[in-house]
Amino acid sequence: LARARAVGCEFDKMIPLAKDGSLSARRQAMGWMYDKQLVHALFEQAPERYSERNGGYCRVLQTLPRKGDNSKMGIIELV
Repeated sequence: LARARAVGCEFDKMIPLAKDGSLSARRQAMGWMYDKQLVHALFEQAPERYSERNGGYCRVLQTLPRKGDNSKMGIIELV
């Protein structure tokens, strides 16, 4: 669950970069995600999907504990 929350914070940093859409923002995103096609898809789809939203782009849902070691599990969902 802690890792899911940490990844969710990174998503919340990447989507405003995609909404900005500048070359500088694209290079900052490439510094974190190394796949050019993934960055291109993010910068193409995020501005229209999250145009009226100002924050809170992802949600971490807590699920049942994992069998074996009973650790907390979570699902990351883009809102």
